[in-house]
Amino acid sequence: MLRLTTFGESHGQVVGGVLDGFPAGIVIDFPLIEKDLMRRKPGQSAISSSRDETDTVDFLSGIFEGKSLGSPIAFVIKNKDTRPGDYDNLKDVYRPSHADFTWEKKYGLRDHRGGGRSSARETAVRVAAGAFAKMLLKPYGVEIIAWVSGVGSITSNIDFDLLSADLIEANPVRCPDKDAAIRMYEYIESLRLTNNSTGGIVSCLVRGVPLGLGEPVFDKLQADLGKAMLSINAAKGFEYGSGFSGTAMLGSEHNDAFMVDARGEISTRTNRSGGILGGISNGQPIYFSVAFKPIASISMEQPTVDKRGNPVLLKVEGRHDPCVVPRAVPIVEAMAALTLADHLLRNKVSRM
Repeated sequence: MLRLTTFGESHGQVVGGVLDGFPAGIVIDFPLIEKDLMRRKPGQSAISSSRDETDTVDFLSGIFEGKSLGSPIAFVIKNKDTRPGDYDNLKDVYRPSHADFTWEKKYGLRDHRGGGRSSARETAVRVAAGAFAKMLLKPYGVEIIAWVSGVGSITSNIDFDLLSADLIEANPVRCPDKDAAIRMYEYIESLRLTNNSTGGIVSCLVRGVPLGLGEPVFDKLQADLGKAMLSINAAKGFEYGSGFSGTAMLGSEHNDAFMVDARGEISTRTNRSGGILGGISNGQPIYFSVAFKPIASISMEQPTVDKRGNPVLLKVEGRHDPCVVPRAVPIVEAMAALTLADHLLRNKVSRM
């Protein structure tokens, strides 16, 4: 019921979106939109891309006197720091592990300027739209918090009860484990200096999820969350609840026993299900993790071929992140918010 269409290319004039199905009468939290975009924008630290974008949103429709009209909300974000010339050497060459080859084979041509539409520049639109979804979820007490839980082989450990946005935003890696954050930063910085890259993991916790969101068969809540996360650039894996580690447990260990909590409500003693049973939220916190691959654009020579199949030794120019996960945190939150907001709207017609 909540639909986002995005448009634009990395080094075109703008990227933008149309958010349709957003209810009327909601007061628009413009500072929230700006805050989330600033968390995603390039150039925010020494370990991110040096591209200098203001990421200011211009709204074209759907908002009047600070409230949503119920009509499509259209908006654009101007690309101000474009350098298409940085990519002239890629016009006839396929970058390793990029979408260049597959895009061209599908459409017959491609925009070689920073990857065109396959660039992560498109995710700025998702973050702006995700802020609207957060506004929709806020009155229901839903809180979405994502953070970096792994960079390369460095992992972190944090108690969910201690998680807060302030703790996560206290360092440029966006890892709430201070000791791990220092090691992660140093590792990413060393890769930046050697023109290399690494992958990582973004984890997400959603508190206050209403019971009953999701569908029992094809649109299971975890399936839609997985689709949303795997649509993000560089995403390689998704797991929720106990995930892959749960496969090593016995059923007697893994089952979440029901009980009546202190409020007199039916709850569970544990939450290995990750807040979802049978594709439907059970009222417990939802938690999941998204794996991201090492950024493919690295400024060291790599063997590849051109359109005619001739071998080429390529050195990718331009401005790129040595590790995507610090800037992926608000993108993961946005996609989670859009998915949950959609299911919240859908759930309003599930019964009389």
